Amino acid sequence: RWAGSTRPADPDEISDMTDKLLKVATAAARLAAPELMAAFRGRMQVDFKRDRHDPVTVHDRRAEAMIREMIFREVPDSTFMGEEGGSTGDGEVKWFVDPIDGTSNFACGLAFWCTSVGAVIGDRVVAGAIYDPVAERMFSASAAGDGGAWLDGRPLVSSGAPPEPNATLITGYPVTRDFRLDGKGPSLDRFGRLVETVATLRRPGSAALSLCHVAAGWVDAAMGFGANPWDVTAGILILERAGGRYLPFPLGKCPADAPVHLHPGYLALRGGADYPTLAAIGAEISAQRSPQG
Repeated sequence: RWAGSTRPADPDEISDMTDKLLKVATAAARLAAPELMAAFRGRMQVDFKRDRHDPVTVHDRRAEAMIREMIFREVPDSTFMGEEGGSTGDGEVKWFVDPIDGTSNFACGLAFWCTSVGAVIGDRVVAGAIYDPVAERMFSASAAGDGGAWLDGRPLVSSGAPPEPNATLITGYPVTRDFRLDGKGPSLDRFGRLVETVATLRRPGSAALSLCHVAAGWVDAAMGFGANPWDVTAGILILERAGGRYLPFPLGKCPADAPVHLHPGYLALRGGADYPTLAAIGAEISAQRSPQG
């Protein structure tokens, strides 16, 4: 088992464990990159899971299998939660892995996708790595001690956010699922309010990589209302350790006090950002979808 059958109590031992987990997460996030890049913008078979908006390729499944095998080899006391294969194992260290976050982009040749690997002990995200193979950029963060976030090994600091009217926002809202849940009219009205609130709105299509862009200060905010833990776990740690803020929305899917990586909605903010209109729209969507909403 990883570090014995119980969680170590000594702070130095915990720090050493987290450092090891970060190294494993970083290596795992990079592991399948050569195969994925060889397939990117080539001919590939695309299947669909829930509907035509939820594609999957053989490369998603192969990459996840490679990462899962590596993690259990390096950290036997693990539970692996992958987008494609579900939960495996029952160990203390929980891994949330998306082998290709942004599969639609990957499949059609749009260069905005990544591999995301996050490690959780208890309810705390302790290590995270997100690799962008096209740009060859590695985002990572550790919760050990004072922790930190890094881009290609250099400190990553999120600060200097502009006022809300001058902000750049990344969001995928609304998609057809949001039309079903919120109604097409209200969803489009909220989208219009988002467009009017900020200076620039973009829909690039990868939650994990969007969080990294907020952490790097390349955009000012990101919003999502259909996230899974494997989409956001690593990105939350990277964003917060870089100095940004992550506001979770339960959307009626989890208790309000659940760990933030289990919330399906979020507003991610660059360091120093105070965006009340974006926060209010997110809270409005969450309230509507909650049982009492």
